[in-house]
Amino acid sequence: MAHSLSAKKRVRQNLKERARNRARKEGLKDQTKTLHAAIAKGDITIAGKELDKTTSVLDKLAAKNTIHKNTAARTRSRLAKRVNALAKTAAK
Repeated sequence: MAHSLSAKKRVRQNLKERARNRARKEGLKDQTKTLHAAIAKGDITIAGKELDKTTSVLDKLAAKNTIHKNTAARTRSRLAKRVNALAKTAAK
């Protein structure tokens, strides 16, 4: 257990930051699920819009150090590949 004032303050700050990060990550999961649903439905216009939203959320989380920037880039790349594959199948 923390004894000094600065250690107690650090514990309080860590709790707040952890709650904030968890909420942000839950928002990302929800947005990703929406994108996956649009891909599964096969609607390229909705999938494109959802990809833009998801990319924006990923960039914001990376900027705020909730997730690592390389994790955001990797996820963005994988999602874009799926939407592009959907576009190719829709074009045929």
